[in-house]
Amino acid sequence: MARWPRSLKGMAHYLDHAATTPMRSAAVDAMVPLLRDGFGNPSGAHRMAREANRVVDEAREVLADAVGAEPGDIVFTAGGTEADNLAIFGVAESGDGTVLCSATEHHAVLDPIEHLDGIVAPVGLDGVVDLVELARLLDHHDVGLVSIMTVNNETGILQPIEAIADVIAETSHSTLLHTDAVQSLSWVDVAEVCARADLVSLSAHKFGGPKGVGLLVARDRADLVPRFHGGGQERGRRGGTQNVAGIAAMAAAASEAVAQRDAEVERVSALRDDLVRRIVDGCDTPVHVTAANSAASANIAHLCFEKLESEALLFLLEKHDVMASAASSCSSGALEPSHVLAAMGIDRDVALGSLRLSLGHTSTAADVEAGAQAVVDAVGRLTEMGS
Repeated sequence: MARWPRSLKGMAHYLDHAATTPMRSAAVDAMVPLLRDGFGNPSGAHRMAREANRVVDEAREVLADAVGAEPGDIVFTAGGTEADNLAIFGVAESGDGTVLCSATEHHAVLDPIEHLDGIVAPVGLDGVVDLVELARLLDHHDVGLVSIMTVNNETGILQPIEAIADVIAETSHSTLLHTDAVQSLSWVDVAEVCARADLVSLSAHKFGGPKGVGLLVARDRADLVPRFHGGGQERGRRGGTQNVAGIAAMAAAASEAVAQRDAEVERVSALRDDLVRRIVDGCDTPVHVTAANSAASANIAHLCFEKLESEALLFLLEKHDVMASAASSCSSGALEPSHVLAAMGIDRDVALGSLRLSLGHTSTAADVEAGAQAVVDAVGRLTEMGS
């Protein structure tokens, strides 16, 4: 049986919370008893099944309250990717027009849009979707769904969801708005997002819940064709036995994340700013701060170092027990710069040296100090080797 290496526990300075964040104690406490004892199938009829169904129903109410939705709007999924796919394919297969997204979407959105021969709208140098071009595209095409993420998973750049919703409302009464808010719950008021969007995707492991469970907020006017058929769960929108323990843990994590959000945004944004300052001041070579001219999430620092390679940087950081990413974790190991940076017009030689440092609810000043020093040392060493 595989065992987690004990030597890793407590050693690393973890700066990769945008990839996944540690489970909150409240989520673990909610999940473990259900893994051990709450194994009833919530679709069954006997007492243990009814108890499992009660747990799911209560979690649905907690999550609906956390995101400003109605319990009936919540569709449980196996994570953010499935939620994105259900929103996009579910609307597209209903036959209501083409689908559109921005050029900087996560591949869980971008790939389905391209698979459906949809429209990819440009972003500006600041990484924000071009609202004028979006309006023009909506005027010239029969668009059934617009999908624009709330927080970019690589750069942390925030998209103006309210302004996007206004553009859609001015050009069409039938076009739906979906947003991938997977990176958002701990840092953005998702209730405000849900007030303007018809479909919103979330994933538990980004805000302190377990991996393998997520949800799609789906308003009644979003007529979804299910991706999974059979069973009739989730009001027929997503077949399959619900992950009772995971759903309960997700609700516990969401409740705590929302309750702590204001304080954590203030605390973590200060840590993020200190991290960036230490790196910029400590490096002898120019540092490109990707979101310098954009509104960005409190927890993500995205930097680029010209003529350096991300993989070499990450190797040296790990040698100093600092865990980070080059871009999104889903594309680690790619030899080309990310599509996000390319869409923003960042020069290839700069983009190849990208580094994402992301903080979370367990981050400390010690993580920032160690992380910044490791980056400065690694950049200096690689610069010397290349000169």
